[in-house]
Amino acid sequence: MAIVIDASVVVAVITNENTKQALVEATSGEDLIAPGSIRWEIGNALSAMVRRNRATDQEAFKALRLYQEIPIREVDVDLEGALEIAARHLMYAYDAYMLRCSVEYRIPIISLDAGLKRVAVAEGIPLVEY
Repeated sequence: MAIVIDASVVVAVITNENTKQALVEATSGEDLIAPGSIRWEIGNALSAMVRRNRATDQEAFKALRLYQEIPIREVDVDLEGALEIAARHLMYAYDAYMLRCSVEYRIPIISLDAGLKRVAVAEGIPLVEY
């Protein structure tokens, strides 16, 4: 089975958050897919952690190297379709890209983002439980 993996899940895993084990178990053996924007989201999250003194620059680089080892297939998504979702739910485009990816590939999404999950349910997009 394939799963769209949200940046929130990747960040939780590569920074050893308390949900790491459950997330690894939920995604183990699955084909992981994400819009190409995921790499920029990961970089932004790691730089924000350094900026807010939640991680050192060395910890951020270590997390980045871990991310680069995760086999995530990056795909393009329909920008117009993503914008429609973003406008309908007044959400950021990066979240809408994830949701649009699930719609296009007809696969569930895994996320830690409560707002994204709420919109997924509203759009009829299946969620992976963890």
